[in-house]
Amino acid sequence: MVSHSVWIVGTSRSGKTARLVEQFCNWVKSENKYIESFYTKKSANKKSSHVGEFSDLKQTEPGVLVLAANDDNRRELGDIIVTSTFGKYPVRAKTPLGFFQDEVILFWPLLINSLNLKAQFPVRLRPETEQELATKLWRSQLDEEILRLAGVNESRLVRRILDLLQLAAYSGVPCEDIAQILARGLGENTTTLEPEFLASLLLDWRNWCLERGLLTYGIITELYSQHLLNDRNYQQHLAKRYQAVLADDVDDYPSVARLLFELLLDQGAVGAFSYNPDGAVRLGLGADPNYLEGLAKRCRVEILTGTPPESLGEELTKQMVELVTEPMVLLSLPEIVHSIQTTSRAQLLRQTAEVIANAIQSQQVQPEEVAIIAPGLDAIARYTLVEILIKQNIQVESLNDQRPLISSPVIRALLTILALVYPGLGRLVDRDAVAEMLVVLSRKQQLPENSTDAMNRVSTNIDPVRAGLIADYCFVPHPDRPNLLPVSTFERWDRIGYAATTAYNEILQWLEQQRSQQELRLIPSPISLLDRAIQRFLWNGSNLPYEQLAALRELLETAQHYWEIDTRLRQIAPVETTPYTTIIEFIQLLRRGTITANPYPVRPIGGVRKAVTLATIFQYRSSRRSHRWHFWLDAGSPLWAKGGAATLFGAPFFLRDRLGEPWTAEDEKLAEEQRLRRILTDLLSRVSDRVYLCHSDLAVNGQEQLGPLLPLVNACVTVISESSENLRSPIS
Repeated sequence: MVSHSVWIVGTSRSGKTARLVEQFCNWVKSENKYIESFYTKKSANKKSSHVGEFSDLKQTEPGVLVLAANDDNRRELGDIIVTSTFGKYPVRAKTPLGFFQDEVILFWPLLINSLNLKAQFPVRLRPETEQELATKLWRSQLDEEILRLAGVNESRLVRRILDLLQLAAYSGVPCEDIAQILARGLGENTTTLEPEFLASLLLDWRNWCLERGLLTYGIITELYSQHLLNDRNYQQHLAKRYQAVLADDVDDYPSVARLLFELLLDQGAVGAFSYNPDGAVRLGLGADPNYLEGLAKRCRVEILTGTPPESLGEELTKQMVELVTEPMVLLSLPEIVHSIQTTSRAQLLRQTAEVIANAIQSQQVQPEEVAIIAPGLDAIARYTLVEILIKQNIQVESLNDQRPLISSPVIRALLTILALVYPGLGRLVDRDAVAEMLVVLSRKQQLPENSTDAMNRVSTNIDPVRAGLIADYCFVPHPDRPNLLPVSTFERWDRIGYAATTAYNEILQWLEQQRSQQELRLIPSPISLLDRAIQRFLWNGSNLPYEQLAALRELLETAQHYWEIDTRLRQIAPVETTPYTTIIEFIQLLRRGTITANPYPVRPIGGVRKAVTLATIFQYRSSRRSHRWHFWLDAGSPLWAKGGAATLFGAPFFLRDRLGEPWTAEDEKLAEEQRLRRILTDLLSRVSDRVYLCHSDLAVNGQEQLGPLLPLVNACVTVISESSENLRSPIS
């Protein structure tokens, strides 16, 4: 019997997503009995009365489940499908983890009954809160001896242990089996902790969370795979809700996704899946492409043989892979591959930015047609590239720039406000923090109309010098009640000037007003105070730059989540602490450099931004973008073999085709070779005109760079070096 489901195989940009959408449209147009018959049914026979939530689900017309590898791709794919079908059919677009989370929350009453859980609404833990709570729970067991054996600090060890639960859940392994799999995989490796000890910590953590109704990604996935998918009631509801499933780029899905797909196919649903053999961007981070590929046996396989339009993949992939795998081969790359070579990395960053600026100013290429891709982007590289390009009026877009919130001056200023308004937080504020707060809060209402970078060129009434003087003479440190005195306390306060004095008095008056209201308990929560400060000093009727707005939204969402979790914990097990302990812990959490989740939406609304793209390999490949010109930064770095993303500890042990098998040095070498081949194939499919290999002899730490792409640098015909006359630039 010919399967109605389709398995679409193709390389990057070969038309897999378009074929996926086309397949769905064909099902609709041909009135396929698996889909169209459900939509043509009339609702005349529906009962008007409601017998409960699950009864309502039974009456819901079946829809289409659309899955994508990440949130950006999900929105784009969902929009394409809705547009192609004129919005006639109910489409639910999710990521796999987003779908698991929604299902667990929707069917939480069912889980309460089957697992004998406390009847309370579940609350999802963000990764930063998850790590903090797990650290508190395990702190008594993670002593100095344990940390010495692990060879990492407490924060990294906690994250590593939590990742094990997530990896196990993704592969469909129950938490109780983690010890057995780790024992088999680690073998006689005495440099790590005992598997039984790690598993016991995770079991304690999982049970602790379930008692309080707290859900992490790992716990959500385990509940879904181990309990919901095996429940007959849930299976019946699932079959009635979805009669078609479309999944794009399944090579980036966890193993559990295949269990979901097989259940739907067994119950008569029709499916269309796209698979990229050169993808697997998230391999080592929970994805299991080999296991997902086994789903092809249940589908009609279509192989897209067409080459990506206007890409260098067909021309360069074979040569580059051969040069990397066989370094002794004497090959020269065509002239479309250039190299920028310097001795130091500082010179490399500057010359790379200058080449881009010259090309854009000479109109060889537009900013939105250029991408800078690196295995890793440190703060120095990011700052250098952005600053040089912005001085030439060239905007730069950093993909998923997940820097810690505390790195933003605006966020630090808002945290300083908390310490000045609430009592008992005096040790969290100092003179420098006060000076920075004065500068940030004294921004002028109107920005210059011709400002090309509003975020970096915001003018303020209190400049850093005057802010430092005010902080020196008017700030009074105190462990309980730090205070700001009137500017007249400074003998030479006339040196401050009228504009700065006026701005300072306004800030001082506002702080005093907030303190008075806090004493009268008129401020509902610290979140309200943060919102007031944003409205009064930062928003003030102006249009904030997107990057700054995103940081503020991150802060408010993180704070709201943090206090929601704190409220839940205090309801279940009240603890005797000072009234402002939660604020102290929140500030300390952010000051430790915690990276919070991106706010929704994670990108500006509108068309394509006219900016140079700056991304790591992992970020760029995940975004599925393409450009005319590529600049591969740090081409000599050994991190190219790592794919720009660190593999989670124990990830190979939880791949379904080798559960618990030891991971040898030979396995690691082979995995790096395969990963590098996939990276080259994928990136070359996403560039159409030119590739620049940017290499410095010395890394940022002064070590010589001898990475796997070095043979490519040496094989370039066109070389732009430090002495090249082509680099004469007006940039100063």
